Amino acid sequence: MDYIRATTPDLLEEAIAVRFEVFVDEQKVPADLERDEYDDSPEACHHFVVKDDGKAIAAGRWKEYEPGVAKLQRIAVLLPYRGHGIGKKLIEVMEQDARASGYTSSILGAQCTAEGFYQKLGYVTESEEPFLDANIPHVNMRKVF
Repeated sequence: MDYIRATTPDLLEEAIAVRFEVFVDEQKVPADLERDEYDDSPEACHHFVVKDDGKAIAAGRWKEYEPGVAKLQRIAVLLPYRGHGIGKKLIEVMEQDARASGYTSSILGAQCTAEGFYQKLGYVTESEEPFLDANIPHVNMRKVF
């Protein structure tokens, strides 16, 4: 597996294609909610793509939430590749990138079905109640590096 910072338009489009397959096709998130201004260029955000033998199979991104705090977003692994540690490694790679950029913690909005996954990675739930994002229940979570 190759965990790659998406620094070219082609790599960015591969990452977005993974997200569309997971969020739009599988989870029925409206397409207009999936792509935003942070997808306009590789420089607009810290985008990552995971490749298996040249095929994009996972993606994620992070951006500054506030000084010292990175916000991890749009973390997606294609269905056949789930349960093999790819998402865990992707999170670790993004956290390492944020730390190398001077960030000391990260936050994310986790789908409630993934809350346990993130807890195993050291994230603590901050939301008192779940909230809807794209009509999917989420909770806010935080991790200090």
